[in-house]
Amino acid sequence: MASTGQKTAKYIFVTGGVTSSLGKGIIASSLAKLLQSRGLSVTIQKFDPYINVDPGTLNPYEHGECYVTDDGAETDLDLGHYERFLNVRTSQANNVTTGRIYYNVIMRERRGDFLGRTVQVVPHITDEIKKNMLLLGESGEYDVVITEIGGCVGDIESLPFIEAVRQIKFEQGENDTLIIHLTLIPYLTSAGELKTKPTQHSVRMLQEAGIQPDILVCRTEHPLPNDLRKKIALFCNVQVNSVIEAMDAETIYDVPLLMRKERLDQRALYMLDIYNDQDADLDAWKGFLTKLKNPKDSVRIGLVGKYVELHDAYKSIVESFIHAGAVNECKVHIEWIHSESLTPDNAIDKLADLDGVLVAPGFGERGIEGKIEAIRYVRENGIPFFGICLGMQMAVIEYARNVLGLEGAHSFEMDRDTPHPVIHLMQDQKDVTNKGGTMRLGAYACKIKKESMAHRIYGKTTISERHRHRYEFNSAYLKSFEDGGMKATGINPENNLVEMMELPNHPYFIGVQFHPELKSTVMNPHPLFVHFVKSALAHSLQKREVMQ
Repeated sequence: MASTGQKTAKYIFVTGGVTSSLGKGIIASSLAKLLQSRGLSVTIQKFDPYINVDPGTLNPYEHGECYVTDDGAETDLDLGHYERFLNVRTSQANNVTTGRIYYNVIMRERRGDFLGRTVQVVPHITDEIKKNMLLLGESGEYDVVITEIGGCVGDIESLPFIEAVRQIKFEQGENDTLIIHLTLIPYLTSAGELKTKPTQHSVRMLQEAGIQPDILVCRTEHPLPNDLRKKIALFCNVQVNSVIEAMDAETIYDVPLLMRKERLDQRALYMLDIYNDQDADLDAWKGFLTKLKNPKDSVRIGLVGKYVELHDAYKSIVESFIHAGAVNECKVHIEWIHSESLTPDNAIDKLADLDGVLVAPGFGERGIEGKIEAIRYVRENGIPFFGICLGMQMAVIEYARNVLGLEGAHSFEMDRDTPHPVIHLMQDQKDVTNKGGTMRLGAYACKIKKESMAHRIYGKTTISERHRHRYEFNSAYLKSFEDGGMKATGINPENNLVEMMELPNHPYFIGVQFHPELKSTVMNPHPLFVHFVKSALAHSLQKREVMQ
């Protein structure tokens, strides 16, 4: 059994050096998974150094996907990794930016809270950072709080965060805080050897800021020989068994097992003075990996979107397909289709051989007609279809135009003069002028109609899903759609917002206003994705039977 005495959290900070995109979020998630598997209560938080208050107004090309929590926070995509690995919900408290820190301090200054004193980075900004870093640990819910510091050590914007970590280390004590530094050991092909100098320089920058890392996690393409580990330990002032090899993995879901093999969790427990004699229970995780790596079949699913050049813009959708594929023991091959490239002339070439099509979320009018064309083709040809948020809205528009005969039907977002605004601005959005944090955000209830496809998929009549949108199905057209064959099978019980639309006589045609991808985890794959992949597999098998 785990024993930490009084329920006072220990704090682990994960920093990064040499280069960005080394995978701090995956290392943090993997360590958290290992500690959780030993019976400890763990959460992870991300501190981002950019000035935006949150990533909600950022272009997906800038920052990838904006991940939304149950409580309506627009957050960094790493929170998706945290939830997918731990199967534990995060909140607003799990993602803090420089923008939010400064905003909070400036609001306090405007209220006169500082009694006329000069407001400075130290101590006022660093104190606000520390307060937010310690907040989850002071709740009494967690044994360990892992904090990922965004960016690289040495970045100007990261300096207040690093200083705050230094102060917490000093104030909390050696046994209650742990600094893990993720770095890179590059391999020079011309020299035929791994190089430690970038890591030495990165650690030196941390030391100049007053922080001595306790554990070094070294990303590498080649195994770290013991003599190299000794060299890193000697020149970075850490113990040899605190130099952890992080080899490139086949999938991010391998990383917890690789870190367990390197005994990262044991090292962390020892250095935090946490007594724990419980074996890590990763049987279910291994079962998932076994199915993931040994598929019995495969499907090709088209992802039609406007940001497909940057796959991170659809990160949660991609991971949801991985989870659903493992459940179906099926490899999901995603065909990335830019919606701007789709036309009536080439739809058959791009879509005919696919086993399913997902039309992705998004904002704005660019690429809209391509999405509508994709939906028309799959609807008419019996190919499984799944529309998310804007994808559902485009399915409504396509049906209005091509089946109900509502010429010029469109979304009020794209065409303010449309004669048939089948998608309209939500009532409570009409007076909104600020863009940040003002959409319909977070988890809302949905009542599902019995004997619908959605009811068969969920197996219940009341669900809760996360939203991020301003526009909604225009209920003035609901009767026309119902009479014309497209059914509203999911309704918000409080405001009657239509949240799910489907075609009963289609193999799989369902659109949802919410974002199911945000709730899919390794241990709980989302049923909509599971059944979509299952339907795509059935479609694939049917095509093969016809060809034989």
